[in-house]
Amino acid sequence: MSGRARIRALGSWFLCLVWLVSAWAQTPAKQAAEPTTADQILDRFLEAEGGRAAFEKLTSRVMTGTVSVPSMSLTGTVELREKAPDRSLGIITINGASYRQGFDGTSGWTDDPQNGLRDLTGTELAEIRRESDFYHTLDLRKLYAKFTLTGKQEIGERETYVVEAVATEGGPPEKMYFDVASGLLVRNTSQRHGPDGVSEFLQEYDDYRKIDGIQLPQTIRQTNEGTLVVITVTAYHHNVPLDDADFSKPTVP
Repeated sequence: MSGRARIRALGSWFLCLVWLVSAWAQTPAKQAAEPTTADQILDRFLEAEGGRAAFEKLTSRVMTGTVSVPSMSLTGTVELREKAPDRSLGIITINGASYRQGFDGTSGWTDDPQNGLRDLTGTELAEIRRESDFYHTLDLRKLYAKFTLTGKQEIGERETYVVEAVATEGGPPEKMYFDVASGLLVRNTSQRHGPDGVSEFLQEYDDYRKIDGIQLPQTIRQTNEGTLVVITVTAYHHNVPLDDADFSKPTVP
């Protein structure tokens, strides 16, 4: 092939390549389908947190951290012990005073300086039973009777899917906000029942990190009746031996 013929062939090949690149660039890239149902959002959430297999490898969790109430300049410590399938014990200590709340799989209780040691009944008991499910993410469809995707909402710089969830025991729906980008839960709003009545409760989750195969938040912000409480996690430990007796209601001296 002469030099001129080679140049013509090379030019034709180059033009063909340019056309292919141009055509490829103008072809819309395939994108993941936009979720259209609450079930799709929940499935995406499970996978974002680590997936079923990762959760099923875990049998217990101990979370430790610090707690602060900025409006009152209070600080303290927090510890949450959880054991499969449905035991939990939370301990918050501020200025030497402790607040404890536990569920032993059947009975729930709280113990604090203001109200003393008392049993949880009715809606309070239903709330702590639901929250104490160790495999909460896996069991969402058991814990709630109905989910409805209501749309999207901006939270700061995040765009979220908003899902309303009605508990199996009934009552007003909770709202769960899932990050469109990551699929993770970033906010939850609900009503909480206590000795002083019903209050609006908001909980936000931030700075997720993968620990033992699952994503867990390092910062949790809770707002109840206008008071903000910030929990900063210092450590998560999984599959720690925990005695069932740790979750039982304390005996009164």
